[in-house]
Amino acid sequence: MKYWGLRDPARMLPYNSSVSMTLSGLRTRTSVEFDPELTADQLRLNGKIATGGPLESASRFLERVRQRAQLLGFARIESRNNFPTASGLASSASGFAALAGAASRAAGLPESPSALSELARFGSGSACRSVYAGYVEWQAGHRPDGGDCYAKPLFGARHWPELVDLVVIVRDAPEKVVRSQESMQLSVESALEYRARQRALPRRIGLLRRALRLRESRALFPLVMEECDEFRHICESTDPPLDYLTRTSRDVIAAVEELNREAGRPIAGYTHDAGAHLHLFTLRGDLRSVRAALRPVQGIARSYLTSAGPGGRYLGRRRG
Repeated sequence: MKYWGLRDPARMLPYNSSVSMTLSGLRTRTSVEFDPELTADQLRLNGKIATGGPLESASRFLERVRQRAQLLGFARIESRNNFPTASGLASSASGFAALAGAASRAAGLPESPSALSELARFGSGSACRSVYAGYVEWQAGHRPDGGDCYAKPLFGARHWPELVDLVVIVRDAPEKVVRSQESMQLSVESALEYRARQRALPRRIGLLRRALRLRESRALFPLVMEECDEFRHICESTDPPLDYLTRTSRDVIAAVEELNREAGRPIAGYTHDAGAHLHLFTLRGDLRSVRAALRPVQGIARSYLTSAGPGGRYLGRRRG
């Protein structure tokens, strides 16, 4: 259940609550070192020196860390994803969750999950969920100061061992030129059905919590697809339109719909974020059928099999 739109961009307060699953296997590793001899923050992202938007976002985030820790020095940041960056696979959520942990450790700030979650939110809203393991809800709250806006774990990573996420990587998927944080505000301002979505989400999230608690795939998968289809409609009806999918993306969606029709039950549920790659939720016992349905689809580069996984954790000091 996606968050899409901020009622207060300065405090990173969303219009609606959201629910996510922290994935195993897909991860960001980040190190932060404050160095009094630096004259500016430095960022190496996926082995390359980063400038422009990525560096500016990291520096703004570190400025908040410096203010909280009363530090004056700049920092050297190294961050690497083992999955595609800026392509709708939540690399910003993973990245800022990792950056919150590494920067807090380097600056001597509190490192409880709740403290890291609150801090990570200011880098990327979804990052507040990625701090935690398993299934997580970010409560939107209503207070203007954001005091009731926080993420909380719903169920641990081992709650539903049979549920898996087949992440389908689409060949030649473009990187996002405009950050999701900017695109979603366009939807708030111009998508005609945005307000109707806000009214529908509380009930849908309640049904999602129940499906997860009871481990009911027949209830979960239709909810996931309903949410995805509505999100895509909101994006496409934004002015100017936001279309994140490629032909291959749409063929994958069609293949899942046909698979479910032929089976007479929801074998899988598709979803995607602001990008062309797909997440296909299914049960381990049905994974072979899902893979078989995807074989005729042209343009799939590879896939990752993931499940509910751990949250952020400290890996020790960097060597050298």
